[in-house]
Amino acid sequence: MREYDVVIVGAGPAGMTAALYTGRAMLRTAVLERGFPGGELLNTEYLDDVIGFPKILGYELAEKFAAHAKQFGAEFFETTSVTSVTKMPDGYFHTEAETGDIFRSPAVIVTAGGTPIKLGIPGELEYAGKGVSYCAICDAAFFKQQIVAVVGGGDAAVEEADFVTRYATKVYLIHRRHEFRASKILQQHVFENPKIEVIWDTIAEKVEGDPQQGMTGLRLHNLVTQKRWLLDATGLFIFVGFRPNTGVITGHFDHDVMGYVLTDNAMMSSIPGLFVAGDLRAQLTRQVTTASGDATTAAIAADKYITRFKETERDGARDATREAVESSHISAGGYT
Repeated sequence: MREYDVVIVGAGPAGMTAALYTGRAMLRTAVLERGFPGGELLNTEYLDDVIGFPKILGYELAEKFAAHAKQFGAEFFETTSVTSVTKMPDGYFHTEAETGDIFRSPAVIVTAGGTPIKLGIPGELEYAGKGVSYCAICDAAFFKQQIVAVVGGGDAAVEEADFVTRYATKVYLIHRRHEFRASKILQQHVFENPKIEVIWDTIAEKVEGDPQQGMTGLRLHNLVTQKRWLLDATGLFIFVGFRPNTGVITGHFDHDVMGYVLTDNAMMSSIPGLFVAGDLRAQLTRQVTTASGDATTAAIAADKYITRFKETERDGARDATREAVESSHISAGGYT
């Protein structure tokens, strides 16, 4: 059993920002990460939308985040997968790791993020960050004057395809069916955009490329005609779903229809003392900057929560001591 003031689950931008603020507040902070600090930053080649860094490598920004958090005393437990976060009857949380270690704390900040659902085709992982992306807002600017493909048929796919046309000269929107699931207004934007060409009834089968140049093309398969061909494209944006990593949280918590955690304006979930920040939380957009903003609020709110928790615990201990003393006096024959 390891005792801390606050445990942070996940060491992406949100987790490391939270660790920075809880460390500055002199709280004993443990940060648990199943891999190395950075989260999705480690899967991103370049970023150009983080204030102060016009262009920076993903892993380089991750290193800066981690070093800054550690400067204020946060303890990082790398390659420590969390299996459960459970609130106990005494009000403390037990955060259990795959190693069997239990981290006990009055508050937990969960920043475990989410996982883009992948196509699972050859070349997808090899060219992630080198042409393949799961975030148009993050990466579309890197495809100026290029031809790109977008795969998906929901709101995210059609909306992001429209967004990518701000930079790309041509966008192919590929969908396995003959109609979109997206809202009608978003579909209308796509159909009216001269830069977008929809390819119906088609799936992506393979990402082509080379290690130096990155992605060079996308192999497609029409499910109706059985035609197969190579699409000339240097970028691929995949929007077939996103899964929030809420599985570590034990017990019921309020969430939206997609499974994202609902919080109050202090980033606290419906479980008192359990805060959530970043991609796990229901919100409009998921960026490094919004994750850091969420985490700042969560950390400051957690500090206030922990202060109240400890005051209540001390008051309860004094009351219990007083009751024990009074009980002993009574059993001895009355008050003295």
